[in-house]
Amino acid sequence: MNNMVIPLNDWAAGERTYRFHAGIEFFQMFDNQEILDADVNVEARVVKQGMRRVEADLHLSGTVTVPCDRCLEPLGIPVEAHPSFSARFDVPEDDVSEDGKEILPLSSASADLDLSQAVYDYVCLSLPLQRVHPEGACNPDTVRFLSHEEQGDEEAGQPNSPFAALKGLFEGK
Repeated sequence: MNNMVIPLNDWAAGERTYRFHAGIEFFQMFDNQEILDADVNVEARVVKQGMRRVEADLHLSGTVTVPCDRCLEPLGIPVEAHPSFSARFDVPEDDVSEDGKEILPLSSASADLDLSQAVYDYVCLSLPLQRVHPEGACNPDTVRFLSHEEQGDEEAGQPNSPFAALKGLFEGK
């Protein structure tokens, strides 16, 4: 079920505000298995300017839960984004931005503005590349296991690097 659709034919030119919620079900619609849980509020200020143009300013805020890169335990990450875009009917494919705003093309057959893909994209883009708990907050059993592995490698005379096996590859040729 897609609940982030704004019907454009139901109202004349002017401004309206819409509020949506993106929970885990929303991200499952996109087959995203990396996001374990979500609680993101979406506020959309939409301005319809005549019959051919719609401006949208979104405010996304909340929390997304993903696995920690270090211990794989759930990690809540705050999400905050303020994307703006312009939606237009029958826009040429090469028009992608105007005045710093992304242009979202709408077909003349469509009477709705679907914000789902934009919300999904901006939430995913707001997540950091490295997702780890603060120092000392990871699962202690996992950290102990990782520390034990590192110590074992050092005791065996092997540096803690996945490239250590390549060190002598070209020596002797």
